[in-house]
Amino acid sequence: MDDDFAFSIQTGSAEPIYRQLIDHVRRRVASGQIKAGDEIPSVRELAQRLAVHPMTISKAYSLLEAEGLLERRRGLAMRVAAQHQAARSTDERITLLRPALARAAAEARQLQLPRHTVLQLFQDILDEDDTP
Repeated sequence: MDDDFAFSIQTGSAEPIYRQLIDHVRRRVASGQIKAGDEIPSVRELAQRLAVHPMTISKAYSLLEAEGLLERRRGLAMRVAAQHQAARSTDERITLLRPALARAAAEARQLQLPRHTVLQLFQDILDEDDTP
């Protein structure tokens, strides 16, 4: 569980932190890194780990629960809902990634960066070790 939720939020991002958290959980479930029945960190635990307000975590969790990705159990930790047994298909995972790449492409065009430079930068980022 801890490794699945070990990530850094981008505090300078235009995307709100709660949205970053939602997208993180969606990607981890879609890839099969966390599965049905896996417990997620408590609001308090994750808020302390990420140094954000607990209401930010609570909002993200509530929205994920409303969409059926997480389920709340009275007196127990929240967990990934039962219908998320297996990783999504490659096409579905690409659909989740596409908006982030579209935003990055728009920013690259606004900065008038050459295509080869942007592609090399993306390759370099993919090759980086992403452990915190």
